Amino acid sequence: MSSRLSILILIPTVLFAVLLSRAPFMMDSQAPSTSKQWADGPMKLVTTPQYQTKKTDIFTTGATHMALLHNSILRGYNSIYNQALLVQEADKADFVGYCLTWYKFVKSHHDDEEQNLFTKIEELLQDKTVFADTHQEHEAFLAGLAEYNTYLTTLPSPLSFSGTELKRIMDSFHKPFEDHFHSEISTIAALADHPNAPKPGSSGETAAKAVFKTWGKSTVTKAGMTDVAPFFLLNLDRTAEEGMWSSWPPMPAAIKWGLINLAGAWRAGQWKFASCDAAGQPRALYALEHQPEDVKA
Repeated sequence: MSSRLSILILIPTVLFAVLLSRAPFMMDSQAPSTSKQWADGPMKLVTTPQYQTKKTDIFTTGATHMALLHNSILRGYNSIYNQALLVQEADKADFVGYCLTWYKFVKSHHDDEEQNLFTKIEELLQDKTVFADTHQEHEAFLAGLAEYNTYLTTLPSPLSFSGTELKRIMDSFHKPFEDHFHSEISTIAALADHPNAPKPGSSGETAAKAVFKTWGKSTVTKAGMTDVAPFFLLNLDRTAEEGMWSSWPPMPAAIKWGLINLAGAWRAGQWKFASCDAAGQPRALYALEHQPEDVKA
């Protein structure tokens, strides 16, 4: 084998080894202590309609999948809020990056709903009013969300980050944000009773399933393969609701593993702040477990 060929083989092998060394499956995965906050508050998580009602119509199912996505975002909010005051100087750059990834996730999710999902459902039901309240709910928290992004992107340096200031901004949009992320699920689930809801077994039902499936498959990955997708999956608790969603989202295990551990390796430092480990198990929040000695005392 020529030396040139050996080098060509060696380079990707080394790069792959480096990625694996940074992969989230290498993170500590200590379970949360019952005496410490985790990521299930202060924002309340959403109970999925399927778990609550056992219904399986297309709108209950669509609302359920939306609730699971919402809960990843809500755990992201909670993991940021609960760690903001405890981030050490050496970790501030990674934490700011984690916070900005959450913003990108939320903003992309909002835009994709407004521009794609809601429009398609309105067309399907032949009713432009079904998301009137939802649009207003979006407007209620967008200003606070923009302030959050502006604060983080205009820091002179990550070392200037103030957890107190970030929490102040997050508090300013907490209520409308939480209210919306719950009520939107109820709104979608209730569409099962809409006069124009497609009948079971009809072509309209097939079209509705396709709308939710197509949107669900693309909304996270198109937002960002190396940031938003790992963030989503590393804040997705597979033990929730008695493990009912342990295999959700439905994708080949190898692809899910790659999104978490290979794509996620590019921003490896951020994921120590995530609420779940690479296997989807709740993990102790990093900053709560790695406090300075004076804080622990």
